[in-house]
Amino acid sequence: MTAHLANDARRFSVAPMMERTTRDFRAFSRTLTRRALLYTEMVTTGAILYGSPRERFLGHDAVEYPLALQLGGSDAGALAECAAIAEAWGYNEVNLNVGCPSDRVQNNLIGACLMAYPDKVAAAVKAMQAAVTIPVTVKCRIGIDDQDEDADLEHFITTVAEAGGEIFTVHARKAWLEGLSPRQNRDVPPLNRARVHRLKARHPSLHIGINGGLTSLDACADELERVDSVMMGREAYQNPWQLADVDRRLYGVPNPADERMQAALAFRPYIAQRLADGAKLNHITRHTLGLFQGCPGGRQFRRHLAENAHRDGAGLSVYDDALGRVKTTAAA
Repeated sequence: MTAHLANDARRFSVAPMMERTTRDFRAFSRTLTRRALLYTEMVTTGAILYGSPRERFLGHDAVEYPLALQLGGSDAGALAECAAIAEAWGYNEVNLNVGCPSDRVQNNLIGACLMAYPDKVAAAVKAMQAAVTIPVTVKCRIGIDDQDEDADLEHFITTVAEAGGEIFTVHARKAWLEGLSPRQNRDVPPLNRARVHRLKARHPSLHIGINGGLTSLDACADELERVDSVMMGREAYQNPWQLADVDRRLYGVPNPADERMQAALAFRPYIAQRLADGAKLNHITRHTLGLFQGCPGGRQFRRHLAENAHRDGAGLSVYDDALGRVKTTAAA
């Protein structure tokens, strides 16, 4: 049975990121934070309904909870069916992607292009909510292309809210679907966090979270004075030790690890189990490469894994050898 999210579960979350927020990254993250809400990579409805095996797209470990599945799609029926599958697989939340600017997904009416179709998003959210008991949430932008950041975003949120949508995470920058690459869309359009703040002020009954450009827990704490939740993206992946003070700082409970080496060692049993299941070492340990950023021996740790974890037969000893290159006295 799927456990329901605690009221404060999404106070802090790690953004869904393609090829990054895999099951191995999520398990690693749990050595640093037990309370943050974690997201899968975006999974399309087609992959779930027609891909095989389904474990490839939905597989996860109980250690990852609380955990949300992000769906990509626009057909209300398919999204509802996939939401029900997500609940059956134990996910705590299902999230609809209305923010990805990739032209590959635009062609299938997935992601940020749906900002131009609020009625379609509203119908999808309504159908998904009717199919599950877990929360159905929306991650969107403040707009796309030449949309008006005030009027068009207001219309989008209001339309989806009238259909029953209550929880939104808003990436506080536009997506330019014409003229900018997906990578450029992460940085080039200017952030407008004030627009998200006004959205929350105008809709106090809705849960409004913010995403985009958050690189420290100080910045997250400041945003939580104005919105309901914060979502950290690339910084949480590139510098994962950022996550190590989330539980104490934002939830008021003890952190799971006081030192980086403690977190690294806590990850060993998971690595061993995944290797026994047939996973490749480099697929698991690539998510740990930023753990010792700025520490003596941190570069050697990264280099050893980069040069050896991909080799045939690479096992836990490669990870241990990499850890041996870190100066533990400075590992905190």
